[in-house]
Amino acid sequence: MSTLVIVVAALVALLGLVGSVRIVQQYEQGVLFRLGRVTGVREPGLRVIVPLVEVLRRVSLRIVTMPIQSQGIITRDNVSVDVSAVAYYRVTDAVKSVVAVEHVAAAINQIAQTTLRKVVGQHTLDQTLAETDTINVAIREILDVATADWGVLVTLVELKDIQLPESMQRAMARQAEAEREKRAKIIAAEGEALAADQLGAASDVMMAHPLALQLRNLQSLVEIGVDKNTTVVFPAPLMSTIGELGAFLARETAAAVTPPAPPPRPAPGIRPATVTVPPSPQTVAVATPDAGFNTGYNGKAAARR
Repeated sequence: MSTLVIVVAALVALLGLVGSVRIVQQYEQGVLFRLGRVTGVREPGLRVIVPLVEVLRRVSLRIVTMPIQSQGIITRDNVSVDVSAVAYYRVTDAVKSVVAVEHVAAAINQIAQTTLRKVVGQHTLDQTLAETDTINVAIREILDVATADWGVLVTLVELKDIQLPESMQRAMARQAEAEREKRAKIIAAEGEALAADQLGAASDVMMAHPLALQLRNLQSLVEIGVDKNTTVVFPAPLMSTIGELGAFLARETAAAVTPPAPPPRPAPGIRPATVTVPPSPQTVAVATPDAGFNTGYNGKAAARR
């Protein structure tokens, strides 16, 4: 009988020992309740409590990642969007997180959803798309104020996804395309203006140096001939130069082939006139059929000045 009592006592003592030993992890804090009253906080390590009298609640101090499910929100300019986000928080006061609120994670999730809907609804669609950093800061500040009494610190809030209606997506695509076309036309116009300025400067140089235009024409012919084209376009100034050169060569060829014409025969009764050109360049001798001649002793015609 005594042996049985000893065995039972040993088992009870062993169970009591097992029930009284608690291990608090490095990333946790333990909140100790004695008969329902908070008596203190237990740091990480091996902790012993009194079974059935004391209860140790362990609270994690690590940062918790909490996704905020997508919310249907109407922006200030009456556009319906679906916005989802993610929040990061951690417990800074283990006692408040246990005593002040029940299920702290669920409470933060609910208030984060309502805050997200409130803040995004105060902005237009363009502001929501372009000023996400401002919205993130505003949501985080509101959550910090709301969760301060819960012993929780919200470290970061980020908008994760913004879903637009298909009609709005098409309208924004058309707007973006029109904007790109406007930029392309502006850039093309600026390029034409710069090209016009450079062409004006080049024309001034060519007017000062006419040979530069001919060199440019020859360079254009070289560029055309690179692709082995069957059609060659000659610039108008070069064509006129080639035409003048051809006419000159034709005249020279005709003059070399055609025999010289015989001199005209004098009329009967008129002797040929001899024209003597004096050294002075202003002396001109002219002989006509009806002109009078001085046939002196040497029979030579007198020259008329």
